Amino acid sequence: MRNGNNSETNRRVRRPEWPTWGVVLGVYGGWTALTFLHGSLPVWLLAPLGALLVAWHSSLQHETIHGHPTRNRRINALVGWPPLSLWMPYELYRASHLAHHRDERITCPIEDPESFYVLPEEWAAMGKARRGLLLANQTLLGRMTLGPAIAIAGFWKAEAATLLRGNVRHWVVWTRHVAGVAAILLWLTAICGFPVWLYLAAFSYGGLSLTLLRSFAEHRAAADPRHRTAVVESGPLFGLLFLNNNLHVAHHAKPGAPWYRLPSLARSLDAHAQAMDGAGLYKGYRDVIARYLLHPVAHPVHPHPRRKAGHGEIIPQPRAAA
Repeated sequence: MRNGNNSETNRRVRRPEWPTWGVVLGVYGGWTALTFLHGSLPVWLLAPLGALLVAWHSSLQHETIHGHPTRNRRINALVGWPPLSLWMPYELYRASHLAHHRDERITCPIEDPESFYVLPEEWAAMGKARRGLLLANQTLLGRMTLGPAIAIAGFWKAEAATLLRGNVRHWVVWTRHVAGVAAILLWLTAICGFPVWLYLAAFSYGGLSLTLLRSFAEHRAAADPRHRTAVVESGPLFGLLFLNNNLHVAHHAKPGAPWYRLPSLARSLDAHAQAMDGAGLYKGYRDVIARYLLHPVAHPVHPHPRRKAGHGEIIPQPRAAA
């Protein structure tokens, strides 16, 4: 039996994931061409294309975290590491996202780093301005306009505290990240003559905004972990942009499944029915927009947050983009 398992593993190792390698070529080739040739494009076209490419890169990073396009973690990390979005180190995104995949903790503001909920006692201690900001962030318009700033500021604040405590691992990660960001800025300014402010506004902020569109409705608090994950149906454009991660029930059921197998996996798992019984089934992103553009998808206060077993002190985790 052991030899049979090894043979199957070896066959899987030798089989190239051509669809994912095609995405790698599309992301980095498209980004290089777009930044180098930016002067020949009007801003109204350049800006959305840049946002799309950085959001696509975020989807690619997500694939590498889950073991693609190879079975070698170091190669996958090299594929996903370049910091095109500038603001978040790849290694910290990886750690945060893998923590999110502990399904019994999804949406918990204490233990899920990707939760947008807060504890009741946090809410009670807030002023009106912060409450209003969090309520606005639960609408799709707020999530896509204010959400990137909230996510970045919250993440940087938590990381600053970690670095000030002398966490050596995080200092190493940030040193590598800053070197990567410096290389990108050198390419943009010295080679391409690309305005840094335009890259920050259109590519970085706009790319994160599109990523937050994908993650906006994909989880909702519920007592049963099986009822916390949604499905957003999509056409070919959003399916490719988000690498089918909008079929989120299937992704959480089989996190190691490659993106191009998620549609068939969703059908075999009857993921749509599970989503209807839980966090919701949406008929595309138009449906999400129609429901939640100006209306909150949920109240910011988590209805039943978990406490860390054996700890009296509650330590909320920093919020990170999904």
